[in-house]
Amino acid sequence: MKITNYRLYQVPPRWLFLKIETDEGIVGWGEPVIEGRAATVKAAVEELMEYLIGKDPQRIEDHWNLMYRSGFYRGGPILMSAIAGIDQALWDIKGKFYNAPIHQLLGGACRDSIKVYSWIGGDRPADVGAAAKEVVDRGFQAVKMNGTEELQYVDSHQKIDQVVERFAVVREAVGPYIGIGIDFHGRVHKPMAKILAKELEQFRPMFIEEPVLPENNEALRDIANHVTTPIATGERMFSRWQFKTVLTEDYVDIIQPDLSHAGGITECKKIISMAEAFDVAVAPHCPLGPIALAACLQVDATSHNAFIQEQSLGIHYNVGSDLLDYISDKDVFKYEEGFVKIPNGPGLGIEVNESHVQKMTEDAEHWRNPVWRHQDGSIAEW
Repeated sequence: MKITNYRLYQVPPRWLFLKIETDEGIVGWGEPVIEGRAATVKAAVEELMEYLIGKDPQRIEDHWNLMYRSGFYRGGPILMSAIAGIDQALWDIKGKFYNAPIHQLLGGACRDSIKVYSWIGGDRPADVGAAAKEVVDRGFQAVKMNGTEELQYVDSHQKIDQVVERFAVVREAVGPYIGIGIDFHGRVHKPMAKILAKELEQFRPMFIEEPVLPENNEALRDIANHVTTPIATGERMFSRWQFKTVLTEDYVDIIQPDLSHAGGITECKKIISMAEAFDVAVAPHCPLGPIALAACLQVDATSHNAFIQEQSLGIHYNVGSDLLDYISDKDVFKYEEGFVKIPNGPGLGIEVNESHVQKMTEDAEHWRNPVWRHQDGSIAEW
């Protein structure tokens, strides 16, 4: 079997899909994208695919090493996202060739389903109590919300109080035992992160996410020694080499690699196995499309330390198109009592509705990250 061609589809709301074709008629799908940089990742995919045309798609490990190591300059969000989408598509082909789900080729499943959480609120969260109650009434056992708006390095306690008030409203709305993840989104710097983490501890969050930027991961040690709340990070870390330090230095309790950003199925399976050796849990990052979610679920199936999965249905970014719009069988991601079953179809376990993908490509716009500024005019972390 040989790779003969590929196609890239940029679709709303902010996704990039890759289809790899073979001479045996088997095709594979991947989702190589960085939110807000789809065109840049697309160019990287086009460069990397030059290596693979005419090659056997089943030599996944070799292809991964070629794409990663042979460029001399390696790593980072763009190149690793391009590799990730290609890797997903190659695994999809392999699974279809053997008529087996990917998790069967990774050693078999250790679970039949996994808990999922639903996003509530937006970038500037409001009415989160009512939103959380509505989501829980639909059966979800966990939610996640943005905690803060922009914060200066040292900011007012008024903003801290506003965050605490929002979280308290959600906790009151859903009761004492629903999981609530609170995402600091890297908007908080070390001086305020310690204060905020301590103030929120009383409400027993499921985790606090990215309390500081990943460039400042060493600050997680101070926060970890300051509170008992589990600390999560990893959506902006792109290889096992970046995760190595946070694991060996015992900074985190939960890692969140993104299977469309961190080298795909091949790399994330290795990262997750590394974390298991440190008794660290995994909650893969996935505010993206159905191909990315399917890839996550295939790896979740084989990972003992995966405990919950992010998914984007109804997320505030999905304006105009949503998670289920691009797949033929929407029941494959049917959520029941806060869990989703692991797809058991060949490859990724989903069928992409290519005619709808092609149609939506015509309407795709370049989604851009918001630009936030502080009151003094300086750029704020979004």
